[in-house]
Amino acid sequence: MTKPKTISTDDILVMLCSSVRKVLSAATKTQISYSPMVQRITRTCLRPDIGCFVLFDGGFSGLVIINFSAQSAMELYRAYMLSMGMPESELATQHTSEEVGNMLGELMNQIVGDFTGNVGHELQVCINQNQPKMLTINKEVMVSIDTNLDRAQSRRVAFSTARRNVFYMELAMDKTEFIKLHDFDLEEVDPDRIVDEQARQNAALANPQSLVDMALLDELGL
Repeated sequence: MTKPKTISTDDILVMLCSSVRKVLSAATKTQISYSPMVQRITRTCLRPDIGCFVLFDGGFSGLVIINFSAQSAMELYRAYMLSMGMPESELATQHTSEEVGNMLGELMNQIVGDFTGNVGHELQVCINQNQPKMLTINKEVMVSIDTNLDRAQSRRVAFSTARRNVFYMELAMDKTEFIKLHDFDLEEVDPDRIVDEQARQNAALANPQSLVDMALLDELGL
């Protein structure tokens, strides 16, 4: 008897890494790479200089964090804005600028949207995501997960930009395994629907208040 195909937590992590590399490479028109060595960690944290995070739930729940150094954030920001035709003279010069945070929030939204779309398509499960949040910080901030994880696992993956600036992606989710009981037909992805959905998400992100939850800032004491 043929052993059923299984998809584990680590397989899902690979999907997420692929989405980070795909979205950032396409947006900045530069080469983004990640280390094949994954670090097992005991907790997820927002770290300096800019921490971005988003929760997802549905078929399974978890938390995605991307921590950017000032150098990696500015490199990605500049590459993205220049690729969009923005004159260099009009670019922000500090990673603390609102424009940089808004751009990273937009890209974070696209990354998790691509990830949940791929996972939903591959595993035939429904995954929902919240709006991403960004914090410019100078110290570590621990993020608790209010998603009822039973056997939480946390992983950290190092990414590199074209100029060798490093940033880190962290994932916390339940240890899980999907077992394919029988073959099924995968639905065709509708590009127009994805574009329309992304346009609605970008419109929501255009409001800076949707990017930074002031109540969260107060709660964290920042």
